[in-house]
Amino acid sequence: MNRLNITWLFYLLLHSFVAVAQQDAIQLSGVSGHHLNMEEVEPGTYRIETTGTDPYLFSLPLTFEVDKDESVLTFEYFSTGYLDHLQVFFGPPIDENNSIGTSLGVREGWSSRSVEFREAGLENWGKIGSLLRLDFGNAAGYQIQIRNIRFRKPNANELENARNAQERKKADNVFKQALLNYLEESFPGSIQKVNVEDKTISISGNQQGILNDLFIAEVPMHGNLLLKPDFLNIYPLSIADSDFNITVPRYTDKEDIQSDGLLSKWVLVQKVGQDYEIKSHARYADRVQPLYNLPEVNLTNKKGIGGFHSGKHVSDLDSLGIGSVTVNMWISKMLRSIPSENTITFEYGGKSYYADREWVEKHDRTIKEAEKRDIVTSAIVLIDKAVNTPDKEIGRIMEHPECDPAGIYSMANFTSEEAVQMYAATMDFLAHRYSNPANDQGRVHHWIVHNEVDAGWVWTNMGEKDSLVFMDTYHKSMRLVHNIARQYDAHAKAFITLTHYWNWTQDKHFYHSRDLLEILLQFGNVEGDFEWGIAQHPYPQSLFEPKSWLDEKATFDFDTPLITFKNIEVLDAWVKQPFTMYNGVKKRTVFLSEQGPNSKDYTSKNLMEQAASMAYVWKKLEVLSGIEAFQFHNWMDHRGEGGLRIGLRRFPDDEEDPYGKKPVWYVYRDLGTDREKNTIDFAKEIIGITSWEEVRYKGKIK
Repeated sequence: MNRLNITWLFYLLLHSFVAVAQQDAIQLSGVSGHHLNMEEVEPGTYRIETTGTDPYLFSLPLTFEVDKDESVLTFEYFSTGYLDHLQVFFGPPIDENNSIGTSLGVREGWSSRSVEFREAGLENWGKIGSLLRLDFGNAAGYQIQIRNIRFRKPNANELENARNAQERKKADNVFKQALLNYLEESFPGSIQKVNVEDKTISISGNQQGILNDLFIAEVPMHGNLLLKPDFLNIYPLSIADSDFNITVPRYTDKEDIQSDGLLSKWVLVQKVGQDYEIKSHARYADRVQPLYNLPEVNLTNKKGIGGFHSGKHVSDLDSLGIGSVTVNMWISKMLRSIPSENTITFEYGGKSYYADREWVEKHDRTIKEAEKRDIVTSAIVLIDKAVNTPDKEIGRIMEHPECDPAGIYSMANFTSEEAVQMYAATMDFLAHRYSNPANDQGRVHHWIVHNEVDAGWVWTNMGEKDSLVFMDTYHKSMRLVHNIARQYDAHAKAFITLTHYWNWTQDKHFYHSRDLLEILLQFGNVEGDFEWGIAQHPYPQSLFEPKSWLDEKATFDFDTPLITFKNIEVLDAWVKQPFTMYNGVKKRTVFLSEQGPNSKDYTSKNLMEQAASMAYVWKKLEVLSGIEAFQFHNWMDHRGEGGLRIGLRRFPDDEEDPYGKKPVWYVYRDLGTDREKNTIDFAKEIIGITSWEEVRYKGKIK
């Protein structure tokens, strides 16, 4: 890069009159932009789009000194594209030796990014008059929003990670190898069936020639089976032949905690000296006796709404003919560590827990609105980071201890008994409340476990983990939700939640959706299958571009990089393969639980392209039997989605037409009705077809 030049001197003079900035905020200047366009959409929030091969801009000169201890440059950003090289220059002078480089992953929600800069030999930078230059790669077309650019001291998590990073990585590698060995091992014994009754658990299996000193061991969810076996209970087996069946107590009293074997897995072990050797794969519950005899509710149609909540425009459920909704549940926001007049007390495992009354009653109203209309409701189980949790003690317990600040939400914490009990207690309270036919709060039919776990670094963070290690924890979270829900409702399912990154991603922190599905199938093959479903988010290739039929990375084969509206037939074909089915015979339920075409703005052209995109994907979905529902996200345009306008209605604060119905609202209303043909006919010209048959892929998925 060039050193400080005449252009910069002019720029410095031009801005010498700028008022003193907020003491710790960094301001950017569009005047300094090169090969990019910048707009300050609100104070301190910048929208940037690169227009050439050398895009960069400067900050305003510092009006304050950066403390020596403030060695972290931090900011929040939103971008649907990947930037492999953001270079930050610390000037003057603008010189390669005074710079650091990093990448910016895809962030489809506001996410923090922090980089250490003092370690790059920049100890003396940060006087009044110093500045930053930000270089955004080397290509046109990259879009980003960035805000809250600041310097700060390293936080406790960063200091801890720096101290323990190598040890954690080494431990993870050891655990990964142990997992691989376990999943591929051929044991002489097997647990073949685990049935959970009201007060007992029956376990049956087979052993081949072991006979002596055999036991059934209970492995709690916070326990470790592989590296240092941690058994809650061990029950001796008296075996006369190769088959065995044993009935054990479901509940174990341990100090002030009552542990529920519903959540445990069970393994055959043999005592050798003072140790126990594993002689089978472990197995979770195959069947859970439900408390209630609830009917299975079938979808009335494929049309749904994502992020539904009671309040304004609830009549859309009727007007649009909605058959399903998703409801967000930030469960860590519900709990309180101490009781008050504003809490609801509930019991679990011999301990009292406290739910915020306002949180609960708000969700009661939402779920009841859906229940009144026989709408299938799926709750999305989200765990906030501790810093965003109203009760910090609750947040501390529920947040995964290795959750990185870059994540928006956390993975569930399975590293301690206290955390597992709290998670189980919360899910038990909610599953019981929204399954009990004697209640008047409505019914939750299914539970989507966390959000977009293939992009877990952003939406379900537990630090930098190999996919198998990550899925070991996520699998536990799915099992916990599934088993607790099934003790009240025999038809409830836990859903894995995934983005459109099927077999490709530019972000080193992301996983491939297909890989995670195959790992989940592998866990089921060895530890007992359970009837989980898939909540896929097949947005167009670019979330900003509604014309999904132009997607280049959506191909019609199982190795496709992305699954979008264009090639949604791939997902339909994938779930119809026998190896993907529940116990090899029953197709998994598939909901498209979060996606919507974008309107780039509110001009007629872009609004009609959004509407055409909805018609396009609908005409594909209506003939795909493997996909049961499409929950349109977002119900209404939302200011927190980085400039996206993917709602059926306009922004609530839109100056021209608050909450206004967009053309896509009317298209969605008429889909599946006798008005559909005339309503969507306009879309053919936009898509470039003469018949709807042309949008459907009829070839073989390779």
